[in-house]
Amino acid sequence: MMKFKTNTTQHRTVLITGATSGIGYQSVLKMLNLDLKIIIICRNEERVNTTILKLKSDSISDLQISKQINFRVADLSDLVSIELMADDLIKNEIIIDTIILNAGLQYTGARDVRLSMQGYELTFAVNHLSHQYLIQKLLPLILKSSAPRVVVTASEVHNPMLPGGRVGKAAGIGDLSGLKSLENFNMIDKSFEFNADKAYKDSKLCNVLFSRELFSRLAARQINIPVICWAPGLVIPRTKGGFFRYSRQYNTLGQLLFAFIARDLLHITEKTESAGGILMDISTNSEYSEFGFIYLSNKINLLSENSFEESIPSQEALDDSKARDLWDLTNKIIVNYSNLETI
Repeated sequence: MMKFKTNTTQHRTVLITGATSGIGYQSVLKMLNLDLKIIIICRNEERVNTTILKLKSDSISDLQISKQINFRVADLSDLVSIELMADDLIKNEIIIDTIILNAGLQYTGARDVRLSMQGYELTFAVNHLSHQYLIQKLLPLILKSSAPRVVVTASEVHNPMLPGGRVGKAAGIGDLSGLKSLENFNMIDKSFEFNADKAYKDSKLCNVLFSRELFSRLAARQINIPVICWAPGLVIPRTKGGFFRYSRQYNTLGQLLFAFIARDLLHITEKTESAGGILMDISTNSEYSEFGFIYLSNKINLLSENSFEESIPSQEALDDSKARDLWDLTNKIIVNYSNLETI
């Protein structure tokens, strides 16, 4: 397994989504050992309380929790909820040094589409729409940092040429006809039939396109912020929580069989703790503070060897025109529910 760098930028405030379970939670555990302030976005107060109990069970003291963690409530499937939370951060002039857009919803196996509070397909709403809203809304707080950084969790399944992307229907958002209609839609490419697995892959493709376009727009405004997009590899925890908790509801036997083959037989999965360590590292380590966009991928081969390195995204993810269109069309949705000054 890879060894993490130890040269860490201290005294940072890190805002993270998707931190109540899985790799996000593990990254928080590791960041608590550093001199960091952490803003954790939770869906509701119940999730806040559950996360506090979970932290205590992992030997995090009440003093550490109160001193280092700032819990904030926002439902990432609801733009209004996000706005209320973000407005409070802005009101309190909280400086954000690193923003980690890590939340990732998947409900593969479901036949029926699930919708956000604003009526958009839930995977798209949580995995992409909320990210683009948050980054623009909180940009004034990020710009107050002396060394700001943006980290976005994507996935190799966005690439149809790689093993994870070849299973099932491939990612592909076409001409974005679902977004162009500016109405509620099931799939970004307006596929006739809803497919939850493809919806997830498409959202991860959006993550890469979004990250590239974010960097491009910031650079055009002479704003020097490193944008790090990364793929954590295949992470299958042995617990009932984590990333696959929703998809297990629709295909329990299939998920168990897949986990056994990938994790226990082929050993091509990453441990949740290790992936969390990588996320902590790229979010806080000063060696990742260099200005630019980078796509990093965590690869595990059949010998269980790990390589974390810069990679090339899919051909579609490198389409500059599509990245611009996705950004502009997403903002057309966002401005219907907010007075946000978009970039």
